Amino acid sequence: MVAAAATISIAYPHMNGIGGDAFWLIAPRHGAPIAIDAAGPAAARATIAAYAEAGQDVIPIRGPLAMNTVAGAIGSWDAALSISKQQGGRLSLARLLRDADQYANDGIAVTAGQVLATAGKFDELAHQPGFAERFLPNGKIPEVGALFRQPKLARVFELLARDGLDSFYRGALAEEIAEDFNSVGALLSIDDLNEYRPRVCQPLQIEIDVGTVYNMVPPTQGVISLAVLGILERSGIRAVLPDTADHIHLCVEATKQPFKLRDEYVADPAYMKVAAESLLSASRLDALAGEIRLPTALPWGGESKTGDTVWMGAVDANGLAVSFIQSIYHEFGSGVVLPRTGLNWQNRGASFSLNPKHLQALHPRKKPFHTLNPAAAKFNDGRSMVYGTMGGDGQPQTQAAVFSRAIWFSQPLQQAVSAPRWLLGRTWGHSSDTLKLESRFPAAVVEDLKQRGHDVELLGAFDETVGHAGAIIRYDNGVLEGAADPRSDGCVAGY
Repeated sequence: MVAAAATISIAYPHMNGIGGDAFWLIAPRHGAPIAIDAAGPAAARATIAAYAEAGQDVIPIRGPLAMNTVAGAIGSWDAALSISKQQGGRLSLARLLRDADQYANDGIAVTAGQVLATAGKFDELAHQPGFAERFLPNGKIPEVGALFRQPKLARVFELLARDGLDSFYRGALAEEIAEDFNSVGALLSIDDLNEYRPRVCQPLQIEIDVGTVYNMVPPTQGVISLAVLGILERSGIRAVLPDTADHIHLCVEATKQPFKLRDEYVADPAYMKVAAESLLSASRLDALAGEIRLPTALPWGGESKTGDTVWMGAVDANGLAVSFIQSIYHEFGSGVVLPRTGLNWQNRGASFSLNPKHLQALHPRKKPFHTLNPAAAKFNDGRSMVYGTMGGDGQPQTQAAVFSRAIWFSQPLQQAVSAPRWLLGRTWGHSSDTLKLESRFPAAVVEDLKQRGHDVELLGAFDETVGHAGAIIRYDNGVLEGAADPRSDGCVAGY
């Protein structure tokens, strides 16, 4: 997974990179799963007063003032490799980074997704420091299939292979990155890099009828994805037919109440007023499930969360599984590309509030809220699964769609991922709070949902708005079943 994470940071640069954060769920075949929380905290100089002095009443989405948090991805790789060595991992760091280095030097074929993202965000990004040099070769948006080289990042990977991953935070590379911070006018400093450490911890979990499901701890919304499944089980999901209006309605209704819990409680754990585990208590989930009615949609007025990322999963011959997410938040993150290192830095800290009374109020060293939440499950029948998706509010919803279809309704995994999906609220590329349905749903299902009170909006047949999902199931006999989303540029591969 470290090799894949490094390579995709080069091959899919508009959605992720080593200037961003990452989260891991590592699930051995036997024993307790391990989580890695690599949410980079806010800079020591990132204060509400600093933004007021800069004349800002909100944190900008783009530009140097948007890049106010440490990038945790490389730290997460380092932590994961320490765990890997305990599991018998033996490949060298140089080997793991070799492919990323080669693709950065020799070039990748530009994807349609990169072209669309560059064109769609051109006006807000083209003038950002360093953006044109890295992402607009010859001053133009690259064409699909063009060879896209990133030599500065190749050099970074060579330095990491030589000096170790920790050099990103403490070493000669860290000093270069800090000089870049100064040159573009960011609030980050060498001290912020020096003080960063990822957190290795136990993931959250919930017991349901078929087994145990795991997800990430705060500051991610992993607890919400688990709550949705707990509410669905209590709402009689197994008694309805798959992909009917009843199925979609229950999943949507099981999402609304947890989203309100998220907006009220979930933040950096140091700033939360309740323990995340309490949001998964049986009594709370019972009460939330009791609010759901099949004939009628509950009112919806939640605060939507957006964001872009990549999800990847891997399972080895011994059954060791990884569910992984890496992100720079919005497409191209802050839009700022550091001049010496070529790093495209994230804008995750733009999710902080400058209202001191807000749950997500900005404070130095505080972790920002993350929608990112890679999922895993171990089932009573001996199977295990890693699964996830990109896409803000869509992550808990798509996880519920894939899980309910594949596990509760026993659909083939690829069918569970490819079948038409839905999304309540806003996410990647959309700003409306409607219930969005892909147009492949039968007209009768669409009309039924409207009659129940859902504000329905139709999307394309295979629409990226509902995210890029993926999953791998390992059967007790060692057979693997994988699925990739036809809405994405991803695939399933076996070696």
